[in-house]
Amino acid sequence: MRLLGLDVGSRTVGVAVSDPMGWTAQGVEIIRINEDEKEFGLARLGEIIKEKQAKGVVVGLPKNMNNSEGPRAEAARQYAQMVEDQFNLPTDFQDERLTTVQAERMLVEEADVSRKKRKQVIDKIAAEFILQNYLDANGPLTK
Repeated sequence: MRLLGLDVGSRTVGVAVSDPMGWTAQGVEIIRINEDEKEFGLARLGEIIKEKQAKGVVVGLPKNMNNSEGPRAEAARQYAQMVEDQFNLPTDFQDERLTTVQAERMLVEEADVSRKKRKQVIDKIAAEFILQNYLDANGPLTK
């Protein structure tokens, strides 16, 4: 069963997909959104869900280092609810603390990617880390 992983920001949503067995995550793309304008990229997300035949969605939950939840965590929860409502798919959350830092470090240290190019892929790679961490900890989404 394929799952999507989402790294939801205020301007972009990084998207990753699992393999059919739910073992590995691969980055797919970055969807541009605009929270202020209520443009959430759901049409494009729906296309990806259909194309990848996703059966569930894992949304990164940006907790604070003290494990509390702030405004971005609430925005992620609201986005997950929109996904459930619009696509009738189960959603779950994965703590995403430091995933962007992990992605940035990987791009700098292992791939030697320029700052400009990093900005173009960082959210997609963060989504990949979110989904891979979820798969490693939980296996396929069973909710």
